[in-house]
Amino acid sequence: MDFFGIEFTEWVGYAAMAVLLISFTMKDVKKLRIINTIGCILFVTYGFMLQTSWPIIISNGAIACINLYYLVLKKS
Repeated sequence: MDFFGIEFTEWVGYAAMAVLLISFTMKDVKKLRIINTIGCILFVTYGFMLQTSWPIIISNGAIACINLYYLVLKKS
């Protein structure tokens, strides 16, 4: 399935990239971590859609876990 000649898998990758880039424009660290986590989850999804691209899945899964740790367990 494709939209405008671009496969759905690529759209997920572009969305992940855009969300990740947007996260780095945040001044509030909590907002940065929340949006960055969404981008990481999209990248993990993208990695699985690429027929299991482990470097993408592992790195972004780890970053999402680190973000969640600071968001949930290290509330200050």
